[in-house]
Amino acid sequence: MAWFMGIDIGSGSSKGVITEDGKLVAYHVLPSKANYRVVAQKLRDELLAKVALPPGDITYTIATGYGGGSVPFSNQQVADIRCCARGISSVFPLVRTVIDVQGMSSQVIRLKEGGQVINFVVSEKCAAGSGRFLEVIANVLRIDLKDIGPLSLKSKNPITFTTGCAVFGESEAISRVSEGISKEDILAGVHKALANKISTLIDRIGVEEQWAISGGGGLNVGLIKSVEERLGIQLLVPPQPQLITALGAAIMAEARGGLIARSEITN
Repeated sequence: MAWFMGIDIGSGSSKGVITEDGKLVAYHVLPSKANYRVVAQKLRDELLAKVALPPGDITYTIATGYGGGSVPFSNQQVADIRCCARGISSVFPLVRTVIDVQGMSSQVIRLKEGGQVINFVVSEKCAAGSGRFLEVIANVLRIDLKDIGPLSLKSKNPITFTTGCAVFGESEAISRVSEGISKEDILAGVHKALANKISTLIDRIGVEEQWAISGGGGLNVGLIKSVEERLGIQLLVPPQPQLITALGAAIMAEARGGLIARSEITN
């Protein structure tokens, strides 16, 4: 038996998966915090503990994500766009467009068969185009991040944010609270603003059926609904969208580790 590991160190959370013969056998998620190297080590230790494996039993490890370069035990670092594409393709082989909503950015990826990237576009370096905007507004409204999606679905009259900047968006949300606007309408307005940002990205790259969402944004039912309404599409949502990039890294690790093993046998 051979086991492979994918480690995705994101700006907000870090994800790790172990695969065996192409199947997911274990996963773990931790807050990234400030020290990516420390969280990567802790992530590996706790992930291995779930399957009672020593580190030496992992054949190959690929690291990716915002802090992928800080993973001391990885055999290779691969760009998160490639890992995301490979991961989503393993779950939904017919998907050709992926909307990946991360903590610090959003990106749209065009794929072909097998999860190969043919084009992509990434949001500008502004929190208003990422999951960070949701965190900012959740802090203003003093609600848990996981409650944002369900609450927003109760909105009767979503507001329209007049700014595309997260800093000014925070001030605008505070003003709307003081005006007596409901949390539900504010949250629905944030989702509409993010959906508009994503639509702008798609205008630059085009869209091809089928479509899927990945990253932490895929856990937010309100955001999914807003994106679908804005684009007039139906998104496929993986069972655990936040793991897709780490899963892709593990799948690529399995392919790379297999090549090395075959090379050693033939040489």
